[in-house]
Amino acid sequence: MKNELTEKNQELPERATLSVDNIGGINETEVTFQEGVTVLAGRNATNRTSLLQGLMAALGSDRVSLKADADKGHASLEFGDETYHRTLERRNGTIVTDGDPYLENHKLADLFAFLPETNEARQAVARDDDLQELIMRPVDTEEIQAEIQRLEQRKQEIDEQLEELDELETQLPDLEAKRKRVTDEIESLEEELETARDELEETNVDVEEHREEQSELEERLVELRRMRSELERVRDRIETERESIDALKDEREEVQEQLEELSTGKDEDIGRIESEIETLQDEKAELSGEISQLQSTIQFNRQLLEEGESILPENEQSGTGSDGSITDRLAVDEETVTCWTCGSSVVREEIETTVEQLQDVHQERLEKRSEISSELEERRETLSEINENRTEYRQTQQRLDSIDDEIDRRRNRIEDLTADREDLTGEIDDLEAEIDDLETADQNDVLDQHKEVNRLEFELERKERERDEIEDEIASIEQRLDERGGLESRREKITDELTDLRTRIDQIEATAVESFNEHMENLLEILGYDNLDRIWIDRTTREVREGRRKVTKSSFDLKIVWSTDSGVAYEDTITHLSESEREVTGLVFALAGYLVHDVYETVSFMLLDSLEAIDSERIVNLLDYFETHVPYLVVALLEEDAQAVETEHARITEI
Repeated sequence: MKNELTEKNQELPERATLSVDNIGGINETEVTFQEGVTVLAGRNATNRTSLLQGLMAALGSDRVSLKADADKGHASLEFGDETYHRTLERRNGTIVTDGDPYLENHKLADLFAFLPETNEARQAVARDDDLQELIMRPVDTEEIQAEIQRLEQRKQEIDEQLEELDELETQLPDLEAKRKRVTDEIESLEEELETARDELEETNVDVEEHREEQSELEERLVELRRMRSELERVRDRIETERESIDALKDEREEVQEQLEELSTGKDEDIGRIESEIETLQDEKAELSGEISQLQSTIQFNRQLLEEGESILPENEQSGTGSDGSITDRLAVDEETVTCWTCGSSVVREEIETTVEQLQDVHQERLEKRSEISSELEERRETLSEINENRTEYRQTQQRLDSIDDEIDRRRNRIEDLTADREDLTGEIDDLEAEIDDLETADQNDVLDQHKEVNRLEFELERKERERDEIEDEIASIEQRLDERGGLESRREKITDELTDLRTRIDQIEATAVESFNEHMENLLEILGYDNLDRIWIDRTTREVREGRRKVTKSSFDLKIVWSTDSGVAYEDTITHLSESEREVTGLVFALAGYLVHDVYETVSFMLLDSLEAIDSERIVNLLDYFETHVPYLVVALLEEDAQAVETEHARITEI
């Protein structure tokens, strides 16, 4: 069957070569996988699972085990023009990995591409676990929520800027009316000034007789106009400083209120929280070590059950204190297995029971570690909030001090300007007295005309300055208003991003459910399970408590409908399905995760193992269906099941 994904990616290599040393039960081997389906065929204890572990190791997974009698192992994968390799070394009872594997992050592949019997996605369906949590685990929902908050803050800032622009725009009509009024006043003053100058020119005065007095008088009048202009500028500066002080006082009140709302956090609280964080980290590290050891033990015992003596050291395989080899003894009693710790024969059922108990302990440790991780994250967030609060408090206090300093500077400036104003007022009074002394009866009319001209010139200069300030303010507002288009464009873009982020989680969940339901419906029809009408996921919502608040979360409810021979339909649970049906359901759920998260773009391989519960004909149909979605599908099958698979598929029988 032609691979649909290969059509989308013509650059995908047609084959991959894997070399494995001392992994699982393998001493040394090299195999080649063809694009499409590769079948690992053989009886139990023929290292099929070990080969899958070797491939997982080269691809980047940590869920692999070393050969029991080896301290080091190695796996390499030639794929196209690249070679990826991984080393495993036993140190202090744990396996340490190194090298340059295919994947930098293997968690997504461990969930939805590497599907041995212990795969979490397969097991979650069988145990009726929280499927929503599993399918959404690769999605960093916290980062999405943080990004939503950042975008909402940016959107709010833009909204505030747009509101400010709207307010500025409402000021334009008043400013333009004020500019027109001042312009009209300027035109009127210009006319009055021109008339006053003409009248002064027409006045008949004996210029020669009074030239010296007239010159001195004119100098005093020019000086008087200059000083009045300076006095007006000083008054304007005083008023500006006072307005600035009023604005600073308003800002100071806001900053003071903000400062009172902030809490710096006590040093003893910080010390206590840091101590709790250190204790929780130690507990988590200790649990992680236990979990790793439990996982290795569980994997080894499962491998022992499946592959038997091939994974034991040679001295243990030779046997002691009995006639004949272990292989001969297993031929007599296939229900016993040689214990890998003491070398004695143990009933297989006892090992299986022990593995189940270890799995329960492993799950308990995982849940405990998850609880500690949540508590640790809560403590870190609390500590971060306290530190952020203290930083903000310090910055706010610095801002308050800066405002106080600025107010003091402006008050000092007002005092200096007030002194300048008083000095100018005194000088103007003295100058006006001098002008009165210089006036004569004959010059009264001329002097009055000079004073009027000076007054008009001064008033005209003041009005022109007022008009210039109004025009500058109008130009500034119009320049700000030109920013509106860019702000609105950015706001629209942020709104679209927010919509995408808010619906991303919902879209992923909906797509996962749709994908599972579609593939489940197709496979039920293809595989032909009698009386099993439908298996589907019903996506619902429920309220859960997070801390002190209730939040709404999605829930994936697995639904099953049967029909009796008489045609009556009824709903059932996963526990009543056959082992074959549960296995197929788990594999379909993993396939849905593989497609929803585009795992094929990250890793081109999917590995299948432990399909013995499914009959040969259904395995054939299942592989044909999976092949249309997976570039490289590697499956471990028993010999009788492998015989039913099409001969066109690559087949590996010697490992």
